[in-house]
Parts: sequence; structure tokens; C-alpha cells
Amino acid sequence: MPDQLVVGFDLDMTLIDTAPGFRDVLAALGAELGIEFPVEEMTAKLGPPLDMLLEPHLAEDAIAGAIDRFRALYPDHAIAGTPAFDGAHEALAAVRRHGGRNVVVTGKFAPNARLHLDHLAFDVDHLAGQVWGVGKADVLRQEGATIYVGDHVHDVEGALAADAVSVSVLTGGCTREELEAAGTHVVLDTLHDFPAWLDEHLLQLRLAALETDLEQRGSVLVAYSGGADSAFLLAAAVRALGADNVGAATGYSHSLPIAERDPAREFAESLGVEVLTPETHEMEREGYRANGADRCYFCKAELLDVLGPLAAAHGLAHVATGTNADDAVAGFRPGIRAAAERGAIAPLRDAGLTKAQIREASRRWDLPTWDKPAAACLSSRVAYGVEVTPFRLGRVERAEVAVRSVLSDVVNLRVRDLGDRASVEVDAALLPLPADTERSLLDAVRGAGFDAAEVDPRGFRSGSMNEAL
Repeated sequence: MPDQLVVGFDLDMTLIDTAPGFRDVLAALGAELGIEFPVEEMTAKLGPPLDMLLEPHLAEDAIAGAIDRFRALYPDHAIAGTPAFDGAHEALAAVRRHGGRNVVVTGKFAPNARLHLDHLAFDVDHLAGQVWGVGKADVLRQEGATIYVGDHVHDVEGALAADAVSVSVLTGGCTREELEAAGTHVVLDTLHDFPAWLDEHLLQLRLAALETDLEQRGSVLVAYSGGADSAFLLAAAVRALGADNVGAATGYSHSLPIAERDPAREFAESLGVEVLTPETHEMEREGYRANGADRCYFCKAELLDVLGPLAAAHGLAHVATGTNADDAVAGFRPGIRAAAERGAIAPLRDAGLTKAQIREASRRWDLPTWDKPAAACLSSRVAYGVEVTPFRLGRVERAEVAVRSVLSDVVNLRVRDLGDRASVEVDAALLPLPADTERSLLDAVRGAGFDAAEVDPRGFRSGSMNEAL
């Protein structure tokens, strides 16, 4: 997995419109000192340290005292009236959405900067104050920031010195031309544009990482179920390595719905990839049949124990699974452990690609699987502790086919085998079902082999069996 995303933000004129409050504090300070500061001129390009702003107007020996008094006046004159720029909260939320950390690195006196963050309820993990220009680089490196967002040419200097991507917004006093001349990588009109930029930046960064990883592997056999993740991995491998260096292997067993087999083969063959369909015998593993919380471990162990020798026999250097970055942080995933123990690689996870990014990239590549609903193996429908048998898997598959014949507009569907009855999960937007439709649906499920059935009023929930763990 790549390192956690960390994004640094400047404060004044980047996240907050400091100018009105700054003017009020200067006016109050000037009144105390008997000096009429040119406040409009002094606030035209906020960002430089306070001593630099005061230097042209005060004697050298008076500056330190004036700074102390400015900071003391600041809370009463500048906090309540200083607004967040439009898009500031959304920019911070965009980083959070990608599992990242927000760091504010500012030249402002740290206690006053903290008052702004608290007053505006900014979602920030770390604040560093009283740092300026290239001095910001030390903090950015220490925090692991790879992106720094600011409004001033000196923010650009700090980002570049830290080897971070410099993102500039035009809400401060610097022009686009000045920022570009300073070397910024990106200029945005406002922070409103930042979430979309971040989404695209991370997608391209991670796709490039995936391509590099696959190129270095030389050849791969993809553990291929035909779902969105493994189909995308297969397509990416062909792009990086060429079809002759890529294989697809789909383990045929009772747990793979028959309806999934032909579409999966057709997609792989459309890429020019040889499709191997070895039989797997997870049902012969006691731990799999017992269906404890670690059932997926035994399933994945069986699959990888079959695919490892198969890859070697076909001269393919690695077995690759479609595990993505979301899977890696989703909590209890014993199958991932089984694959890792057997040396399988997970290029999507290692590149940091999330499910949403995989679907977006698949859409751009015109892959038919880009919006394919998640389709976990049939065994995932059987409640933990209820023995997995070919009979149980067969009636679950029959029941789901029957439900789709009744409810043609359903997208996400699971028939859960709870041992003594079936629980039917469909898209929550379809609930509650009309009474006659629900009767027909439950009749169809009972006709598939269940003695009793009910519709779950909470609707479809991926991994709902894990709720009982």
C-alpha cells in the first residue's frame, strides 16, 4: 500500500479570508500607537510574516512590541468576523474521503491560527504556525505531505522545497502569472475546484503506479472471477505486459454461479488472454465446509494452491489477485491473509486503487464491467456456522435466479441461507415491495428449495453476514 495521503494547506487567504479581520486589528493597533497604517496596502498580499509588514512603518526597536500587541488584539478583532472561503470545508473533506490527513502550515501565530480552526470547525489533524516560505518545507516533510495548497508565491517555494505538488489558488493577492513563474504545478480559481482536481490527481498517480508495478512483474496469472476488480486488473495487465504475458484463471466449483462463467470467459478472450478454468475443491476442506468466520481463508487457500502450480506450468511469474485498497482496510478479511501466505501479489491494493477509482478507470477504458454489481461467491450467502454443502449453494443460486425473474429491475441481490429460512436482500430503494410482488418473490424463493423466506427490510448490504461476527 502507498503511504497515507497527507495534504498541507496554508491558512490566510487560502482557507480563510483574513483581510477584513486583519484590517481591523491593524486599525486598533494603529490607534494605540498613534499611527495611521495604510491598511489596504498592507493587506493587499497577505502571507508574509508580520514583522515584514510592520517594518516600513515602525522603528526597528518598536517592531517586537507591536507584534506582541497585534497578537493580543487579534482574538477580539479578527476571529468572529473572519469567514472560511467557499469550498474550504469541502477541500478538507475531499482529503478525508481519500483516507488522508489534513495539515495546516501557516505563517500565522499558532494560538491565533488555532482559534480560527476551532471557530470554523475545520477538520485538521495538525497545525504548524509561524513558519514561512521555504521554512514550511521542514514541516511538510516531517508530516509526509505530498501536496501543499496555498495562495502566495512563497507557499510555492515551501511546496517545491519539500518536493510536494504545489497547488495554488487565486484567492490571495498573487496572480496566475506570478504563481506560475514561481513554479507552481497547478493553479485553481478557488478551493471549489480542489476536490475534482484531487480525485483526478490521485487516480492518475495510482494508475501510473499500477502500470509500473505490472511492467516490473514481467508476467502474471490473474485470479479472475469476472467481477469489476479482477476484470480491470486483467485489462491493466494486458496494457502493461501484452496479452502473451498474461493469463486468466477462473476456479470452477460449486461456489461460482454458472451464470458468471460465460461472460467472464468472453471478456477475457476479447482481450486476447488465454482463459484457464481449473477445478477447485474447497468443499473437501473441513474448515471451508464448517463455515466459521475464517471460511474465506480456506477458499482462497484452495484457489491459490491450485493457481500457483498452474502459473508455473504456463511460465507466468506471479499469481495476482484483484484485492483493492478498500479491501485492505475493510477489517476482517481472512482470504487476503491466505493469498499473502502463498505469495500472491495484489497490484490494485499496492497502487492504492479504491473500488470507486477502479470503476471510474474501467468506465474510461470502456470495460463492460465498470458498473457490474458486486457478486461475492455463493458461500458468502450461507450464515456462519451453517455447513456449506453443494445443495445449499445450488438452492441459493436457483433462488437468486428466481428472484430476478420476479423483480427484473433489481440491481443488487442476495438470498441469504440462514439455516432454517432464507433472507432476501434487494436494493433498499425498491423497498417496501408491493404486497403482490413480495408474495410472488417469496413463493419463488420457496420454490427454489427453502421452507421459509422473508424480505430483509434493511435492504441489500454487502457483507451483511459479517454483522453477526
